[in-house]
Amino acid sequence: MNTRILLLVFLFFALIRQEVYSQFGFSHEIGVITGPVVFYSDFGVRNDFETNIGNVGFGVGIVHYINFSYRADCNCYTKDTYFNDHFKIRSEIDYHKTNFEHLGKWVDPDRTGITADQLRAMKGSSTVFDIGAQLEFFPLSIRDFAAGSYKIAPFGSFGVHWVSFDPEVYSDLGALNTPITTPIKYYNSFQQEGDSTWSIVMSAGIRYKLGPLSDLMLDARWQYYFSNWVDGLNPQEEFNEQSLGEGNGVPVPENKANDWIFWLNVGYIYYLD
Repeated sequence: MNTRILLLVFLFFALIRQEVYSQFGFSHEIGVITGPVVFYSDFGVRNDFETNIGNVGFGVGIVHYINFSYRADCNCYTKDTYFNDHFKIRSEIDYHKTNFEHLGKWVDPDRTGITADQLRAMKGSSTVFDIGAQLEFFPLSIRDFAAGSYKIAPFGSFGVHWVSFDPEVYSDLGALNTPITTPIKYYNSFQQEGDSTWSIVMSAGIRYKLGPLSDLMLDARWQYYFSNWVDGLNPQEEFNEQSLGEGNGVPVPENKANDWIFWLNVGYIYYLD
């Protein structure tokens, strides 16, 4: 799904939600977030520092909050309940892109074999759009924070996002899935077409009160995809066996988990009403 369609979907549901919730008078907040994305993919070596800092992309997002503690229709507080004073609903649309290459010990300069050369030449990228919602919990009073009783408000959140991804994998040596360009365990392990999946999102962060109607936000997010194809690379014994023959497949024990990201972002939040 392309950018235009995703944006239209987001705007459509945002307008519906605005219409529905405006009847109940809840206040709204909107903001932008941006920051580096560490993509834990099948490129490089898992749990390797060089790989983790090398395969880093950049992301941006638009966020919307429903604030249950305040009523915009009467310019007054809502009923004083624990939920109203400690929870918000956060919805958002995000975009990030990461370029990949194999890093770590298997491509160190002292490695001079054909496999090392093939890994050095193999590169990729993935463009990701996602849309979803999270329930955000504030351990301190949302009302007191809005009133300026304290400057910093920590929070944590949990939610589900729908993800559209468009990967690309290539080799500087030529076409993939040949003995010249591809280690045998990577045969038939590439996806070049866009696809979609779901993901679980968890984050923790803080808000800093800039003024009566604006906050600065720092957010650390962990997002786990329900797919191992988001980066376009998914080496499996059952895939390479298709080329090597039944019973001749090469195990890939290091491929133990789906793709996931860690996104550290900063944001600006504005209170609409």
